[in-house]
Amino acid sequence: MDYRVISADCHIDLIWLPPDLFTYNASAALKERMPFVTDSDDGPIWISKGGASFGLQNGMGSAGRRYVPGEIQRADRMAETGLYEDGRNGVRRLTDPHLRIKDQDLDGVQAEVLYGILGAAQRLNDPPAATEMMRIYNGWLDEFCATYPERFAGIASIPNHDVAAAVEEVRRVSARGVARGMEVSATLDMKPLYDPAWNPLWQAASEARLPVHFHTIGGKKPDMESMQPLQARQAFAVFITGFQLNMAGKLMELIYGGVFEAYPELVVVIGESGIGWIPYVLEHMDLEWEEQFKDLTLKMKPSEYWRRQCRATYQSDPVGLRLIDLLGDDTIMWGSDFPHPDGVWPDSQAFIERELADVPEAVRRKLVCENAARLYGF
Repeated sequence: MDYRVISADCHIDLIWLPPDLFTYNASAALKERMPFVTDSDDGPIWISKGGASFGLQNGMGSAGRRYVPGEIQRADRMAETGLYEDGRNGVRRLTDPHLRIKDQDLDGVQAEVLYGILGAAQRLNDPPAATEMMRIYNGWLDEFCATYPERFAGIASIPNHDVAAAVEEVRRVSARGVARGMEVSATLDMKPLYDPAWNPLWQAASEARLPVHFHTIGGKKPDMESMQPLQARQAFAVFITGFQLNMAGKLMELIYGGVFEAYPELVVVIGESGIGWIPYVLEHMDLEWEEQFKDLTLKMKPSEYWRRQCRATYQSDPVGLRLIDLLGDDTIMWGSDFPHPDGVWPDSQAFIERELADVPEAVRRKLVCENAARLYGF
């Protein structure tokens, strides 16, 4: 395969999966607690009997929203390709591997890294059922990626509510040998990553040689229904614009917590959180470590652990790309965020050309291809 552009951040969303995937494959004890598709006034919709709602079947974005022309510019551009119309007609372009690679080709991308259904699993509000849901999804993802292993790198979904269950799933997907990484659900209410309770997971991931991913999580969503229309829009704008910044806390927890010192083979990827904020955080961590935190279990500056064991993805970040020398050109990977409407598909090549115009060709190739190829085995 002649790799020129690899997207290190793309998605498989629950709403585009086969409608009977979970109910058909769940154990008898959990079958009634799985997501399924039913009719609604707005069309087929994914729900659970426990009251969770996942959005319209084949809807827009991870939440399965209805596409409304003129509401989101990027969604309008995606709609021009027929994506949402196909979805309404039952054509699952995003979860049929033969159709999905055509959308890769349309965007000038030769391979993509696929994040999964953790956000949907959390909405179940049923930890045992969520674990079963992830197990089923990971099995489906293996089969999907095995169709075109030179085009797809699947990231297994791993629970965060039960470390023992997480370790079990890491070992299971590792034994199958298809997944190229694992994503741990990054929620605001999870135990801090410096908590020793996580150590078995770091050990299991290190032994499996699977990079650990934490995808952008956002803050607490505002209660916009109680607000006046203008205030609700203002609150939503703050929520969306600041979505990526909560990942700074996860990065600090990992480094200050000595996770990388204790597990030098572990690689962590921060997905879809941008890169412009990272040099400031690293510089400030170095300063604080020098000033008052040398009693921590770190043998190097925090920024040195970043360069040794961390990666981050971005889709559009002109400011961050001015700071490549501070980040290290081996730590950054471009991604289109396909098929989410805050991404850049199907215009990835235009974004790459515009934002990397002044970047040396050797560095540019690392960012858009080689770093991901090396990490994920393309």
